[in-house]
Amino acid sequence: MSREGQLKLGTSLHGVGSSVSGWRHPDLPADASINIDFYIQQAKRAEAGKLDFVFIADGLHITEKSIPHFLNRFEPLTVLSALAASTRNIGLAGTLSTSYSEPFTVARQFASLDHLSGGRAAWNVVTSPSEGVADNFNKGGHPDHETRYRMAEEYVEVTRGLWDSWEDDALIRDKESGIFFDPEKLHKLNHKGEFYQVAGPLNIARSKQGHPVIFQAGASESGRNFAASTADAVFVHGNSLEEAKAVYDDLKQRAVSHGRKPEDILILPGIAPIVGHTEEEAQRKYDEVVRLGSVEDAVQYLSRYFDYHDFTQYALDEPFPDLGDFGSNGFRSLTDQIKRDAKEQGLTLREVALHVAQPRPLFFGTPETIADRMQLWFEQQAVDGFIILPTVPNGLEDFVELVVPVLQQRGLFRTEYEHDTLRGNLGLNVPVNRYVASSS
Repeated sequence: MSREGQLKLGTSLHGVGSSVSGWRHPDLPADASINIDFYIQQAKRAEAGKLDFVFIADGLHITEKSIPHFLNRFEPLTVLSALAASTRNIGLAGTLSTSYSEPFTVARQFASLDHLSGGRAAWNVVTSPSEGVADNFNKGGHPDHETRYRMAEEYVEVTRGLWDSWEDDALIRDKESGIFFDPEKLHKLNHKGEFYQVAGPLNIARSKQGHPVIFQAGASESGRNFAASTADAVFVHGNSLEEAKAVYDDLKQRAVSHGRKPEDILILPGIAPIVGHTEEEAQRKYDEVVRLGSVEDAVQYLSRYFDYHDFTQYALDEPFPDLGDFGSNGFRSLTDQIKRDAKEQGLTLREVALHVAQPRPLFFGTPETIADRMQLWFEQQAVDGFIILPTVPNGLEDFVELVVPVLQQRGLFRTEYEHDTLRGNLGLNVPVNRYVASSS
């Protein structure tokens, strides 16, 4: 099967990694999560591979059981601003919570990053899954799942409205006449909604890409509806081609039901490729990381998805405990999947913990093997691209140096950047300013 277009590819910059013990690997700087030189090196490596964007995740609550990367890491917009000065083409995506921030501030921050980078900013909209986050903010408790998504929908609408405060030709800056701007082209928002009241206007204009790109990653029913109505791109899970295809079709159909076109929303599963010149080399890299951890580490890692439930009270080699409806308010779809898989496959607590903490990735082996699978998923219209989640040291370098050339040779990925904005490289339209649209 042939398919027009090319893959969209991004990568996560995740410091010392997403595992409990990966920081112990000799090839990884132990301080990578707060090492700006490491982040700049990784971003430049991704840009050399012509990837569309780098992505920095975030969280607002830790405990002594949090993974090392979470315990001590950069705030996304701060480090992305540094990367804006160190790169020229690659997109810069960062996570920021709608539940624990204000729309005016966030609109201003991302608009600033968009200007600093020349139109390469992207916002990964999250609602904050962990109930412990509320303890760090004066909000009077963590909103429930449905409320958080209702808040997010209004929040993004307000933010986009603020981004349109200035029409693109409003700032005249004529030194001879002394006219700095056309007041007819500066607009107040005057929003009054269920959760927010924001007057505006924003004190920074639109960038060359109009609005920062909106990413979203919710997998629940509320999350999918929010993504389908709002997001430009969606990070999803894809444990198999069939699952990825089902998610892809579902989100595209939901987007259409919201009056959008299928191509208005990009579907990007996260994958964790481990690549070697041979299958044996890839296996060695995987085994090296697995040996760094222990089953105790794995159980601790598992607990974070269940609001740090105490799994040490259960026997490791007995069936995974029956937790009933218990799960995380934030990771609902994932915890439901974990419980369902454990029951259907008769897994023990040990097996579940080890699988969740360090699963052997689906995209595994030689560059050709990984490229074959990526091509199959793309041609079967199960994805528009992928976000690379390196799980072994030098994983990004391996992907860029070994897999990207194969994809380029097959015409599945660019050899040069086509545009100077993230929207342009992702094939997304520049949003028309709402005030210009309403007057035309």
